[in-house]
Amino acid sequence: MDDLKLLREMRSDVGSAPPATLARGREKVMAKVQASPKPATQPKPTVTPIRFRRRVLFASAAAALLVGGIVVADVVRPGGPGATAEAAEVLNNAAAATIRTSDPVVGPGQYLKIDMKSLVGSGGQASDGSEVNWQETTNSQMYVPADRAGEWVWNRLPRMILDSASEEAKALAAELRKAQETRPEGQPALVGILRAPGGAFYGNEPTVIIGTPLKEAASLPRDPRALLDLIYERTKGAGKSADSEAFVTIADGLRTGVVPADLRAALYQAAALIPGVTVTDRHAMIDGRTGIAIGIASSDGVTGSNIVIDPASGVVIGEQSVLLKDYPGYPAGTVTTWTSLRTSVVDSAP
Repeated sequence: MDDLKLLREMRSDVGSAPPATLARGREKVMAKVQASPKPATQPKPTVTPIRFRRRVLFASAAAALLVGGIVVADVVRPGGPGATAEAAEVLNNAAAATIRTSDPVVGPGQYLKIDMKSLVGSGGQASDGSEVNWQETTNSQMYVPADRAGEWVWNRLPRMILDSASEEAKALAAELRKAQETRPEGQPALVGILRAPGGAFYGNEPTVIIGTPLKEAASLPRDPRALLDLIYERTKGAGKSADSEAFVTIADGLRTGVVPADLRAALYQAAALIPGVTVTDRHAMIDGRTGIAIGIASSDGVTGSNIVIDPASGVVIGEQSVLLKDYPGYPAGTVTTWTSLRTSVVDSAP
């Protein structure tokens, strides 16, 4: 649930909050939200070309557009045999571990705290018209009450540019951050604490997959094939690849941090049925934690979308986007964005 995943969720891209971001990503939504009128002489925010298609899972301004208008049509089934044998083994083992690992017990008055940290790309235009790009981190915490119909609390912290960025980038990022923290009247704040009954931030309740709100998670099939067919049906026509759309939708659901264990297991097993899903890294590190990365390449083969799983517990550590081909300024293998997820039970919320 990054500012989004939660938006995203995000959904993270999300959220992540899957949206299709759910639909095309937290970054597109955030780019629109962040755009505010400025004098022509001031730098203008731009969207950098490298983005992980993370979708908004919670509180997305685009969510309302996506949960409506779902058309039931012929299911687009994968044409191949499913994930590689190695990936299927990892995913099925994660499903089994998920069932063995109990969900956190949140007692009356307590909260499930979902800590999200992301590395994202940002950019802007300098006063001389040149493009300046940099990477920065985002942090947010979602507090989900034991009674999920109660008040959820979302604490969003300011973005922080990496120390490795150029001085020019740091100066431009500071201007954008100031604009982010002082929104014009009538525009939603991007930093600070939000509260919403049932997690319906910005009027949109949290979802598990497109068309199914969190409160109706029990209605989703636990049979992996039936669940995957439903996902293909609801993402029909979105994106350039039915298989990558299905995988990203599953990743978005897994990283919410609030999906019950039996459904998480079914999502893992459904992912094991998607052609093109492979083990991309057995020692992937996100924010200091190591797990196995399972992913799928984009239809153009330029980027790969991965979820990183702790094989012992079946818990999703996070997700990442990796360049599969060289890109100007970025060699193949570069992790362009990542999001880490940590959950805990706490006695209070801000």
